[in-house]
Order: sequence, then structure tokens, then C-alpha cells
Amino acid sequence: MPDYIAFLRAINLGATRKFAKADVIAATEAAGMTDVQTHLNTGNVRLTSTRRSSAAVRRDLERAYETDRGFAVPTVVFTPEEVRAITARGEELRPENVDGARHYIQLLHEPPGQDAIDAVHALSAPGEQIIVEGRAAYALIGSVHDSRLLRTKEYVSLGEGTSRTISVLKAIVEKWC
Repeated sequence: MPDYIAFLRAINLGATRKFAKADVIAATEAAGMTDVQTHLNTGNVRLTSTRRSSAAVRRDLERAYETDRGFAVPTVVFTPEEVRAITARGEELRPENVDGARHYIQLLHEPPGQDAIDAVHALSAPGEQIIVEGRAAYALIGSVHDSRLLRTKEYVSLGEGTSRTISVLKAIVEKWC
């Protein structure tokens, strides 16, 4: 059976979107997944499924999570090989990052269209850059709170997803890939 890694978006933010690790595991198992593990309390889940596509796993998980929680939990699903490749590319891009800057990777449901990619690339400037490749948008920025790029309609047009730091992705690769 194939292994997958799921990244849940917008959980454990505020009082109304709580989803504890034990509850994530139970809901994931209720969706028919096995060998479920979590990393941190921010929605990083490793699982095994009889499903043969990330899209099918995503649909099953989102349905189970919404049933369990009563609110939508957007979920992005990759194979361990895909997470390893995204993380390796993020590490390659790290030297391009300015000193002291943060490095976030937006994990996307679908690869964005070329027009959206070109538009966000055109906004990049020294010290603040977005590089889009496949289903990952690498944000090389000074601060997530001060970033001009992350608040643009061009960045939003890349599509729905969830962000992780390169440090979290490296830890997941070491643990699960």
C-alpha cells in the first residue's frame, strides 16, 4: 500500500479551529487510512492508504476531517518522494535567501498556470522572492508578517495550499522519507 504525507491547513488557530493530534489520528483512521503518525501539532500527517492517488486520499481526508470537526480542513497530499524532492529543492534555493530571512514553502493542491507563475515571479525583488516549481512556491522573504509579496493577488492566484518552513519539511523528510 502506498504511503502519503498530508499537510492540513488552518488548524489549531484560535478557539474555534482546534484539532488535537490524537483527534487528527482518529479522524484519519476513520477515513480508512492506516499506520497514521503526526509531526508537531500543526497538521503534518503520515499515512498509508489503499488509494492509488494523492487526489483520492485528499478527498477522503477532507471529508473525514470536516465530519469530525464540523469545519472544512483543506488538506494537501504528497508522496514521500515528492516531499523529499520539494525539500531538496528548497535547500538548493536557501543560499539565495537573504541573511536572517525566513524560508517558507507553499504546498499547493495543483500546479498553478503559467500566467499565475509569471505574474508572481515578476513581483520578486532583491530580499523578497517567490520561486514556483510544480506544486511548490518557495517564498524567500524577510518576515511572513512584513512580506509584500505574500499579500498580493498574484501570490493568492497560485491556488489553495498550506505553508511550512523549510525546517519543518527537513524534519519530516528525516522522520518519514
